[in-house]
Amino acid sequence: MLTARRRAAAAVAAAVAGSLLLASCGGSGGGSSDPDTLRLWHYESPESAMGVAWNEAIEEFEKSHPGVTVKFEEKGFEQIRKTAPMVLNSDDAPDLMEYNKGNATAGLLSRQGLLTDLTDQAHRRGWDRKVTGGVRTTSRYDASGVMGSGKWYGIPDYAEFSMVYYNQDLFAKYHVEVPKTLDELTAAMDAFVAAGVTPLANAGAEYMAQQYLYQLALSRADRSWVNAYQLYQGRTDFHDAAWTYAATTFADWVKKGYVARSSSGAKAEDAGTAFISGKYPILSSGSWWFGRFTAQIPFHWGTFRWPGSDLVPGSGGNLWVVPRGSQNKELAYDFIDITLRKGVQNLLGEHGGVPIAADPSAIRDPRSKRLIEDFDAISSHDGLAYYPDWPVPGFYDVLVSEVQKLITGSGGPSDALSALQKAYDDGAPTS
Repeated sequence: MLTARRRAAAAVAAAVAGSLLLASCGGSGGGSSDPDTLRLWHYESPESAMGVAWNEAIEEFEKSHPGVTVKFEEKGFEQIRKTAPMVLNSDDAPDLMEYNKGNATAGLLSRQGLLTDLTDQAHRRGWDRKVTGGVRTTSRYDASGVMGSGKWYGIPDYAEFSMVYYNQDLFAKYHVEVPKTLDELTAAMDAFVAAGVTPLANAGAEYMAQQYLYQLALSRADRSWVNAYQLYQGRTDFHDAAWTYAATTFADWVKKGYVARSSSGAKAEDAGTAFISGKYPILSSGSWWFGRFTAQIPFHWGTFRWPGSDLVPGSGGNLWVVPRGSQNKELAYDFIDITLRKGVQNLLGEHGGVPIAADPSAIRDPRSKRLIEDFDAISSHDGLAYYPDWPVPGFYDVLVSEVQKLITGSGGPSDALSALQKAYDDGAPTS
């Protein structure tokens, strides 16, 4: 899954992508052993909750490891996503790296033998007692790279989930009530359209549009449906009632003007900044926007859970993974430990993240408290349904293409679902 905070590093990615590829192909020796340096890669922007918390973790690490320096290298999300297999199979592998979770990403790297098995460390250091429930699912992968069981290959120190952000000032201006059911959400969007306002911020060129589609499907699904789709525990039929409802409803929303056809080429950053500017009353997306919205939105705003659905897109956060070629694995394990300490976890929560091991009483900001309470409620009821692009490698791009066709009207729901079925079946494990 792609997020707005990952886009914050886009400029950095463009500037260094070429040198990274050269180093990967040429074996620069950048990963050579230096016991006094921990090479750390991640793609969180400095102002994000994770960026703030991990900067604190770096300071704590260096204080507790005299003479050892953390060499942090900011990488772009796309840069790491596209080059990770090559980099991790070279001399340039870092000691510790943030990486996306799921079958198509961390699962694929684990299957290729590029990640360190963290199972013993998870038991010895107590990570398995902090990373629990639905958050744990994306930490473990079997021999086929399928999440949910097997060895520990990654450790998250935060969680994330999708919610509805809304502009309270626009809701008040047009006398729209906060919806508690899907019918009320539809009525709210009708009211905005009648007033000449497009209700939903959307990004067809990236993850946001496909997550609208997935959320609609989840509103007609249950846990066994999710497990069949994400974990291959049963057959996935893209022409079943849930997916058919999702595709036809989303296409209908476009026709009704809830979603702008011009959003087919928009990226998540475009949708986020448009919401920040006050153009749209509603944006449904992940908790990764929360800290930025807190810092930048000039109007009154709030959040609510997607009405009429017990299941929402969400999971544990991105993973700390230790590359197979890491030269300082013990230092990497120590750093992961620090990110799970209460002080760092509390800081993450106070800045709009969703910590997994914080002291709830230490979070003072009311909106941040509400965010964490909503996540805890969803997680405790097994409501995390992961993300639509996770099941098979390359599925993200197919989802983008097919949902764009629904937005532009160049393809219908049945054709889109057939294309998704083919891509899914082609990529899913055969045994």
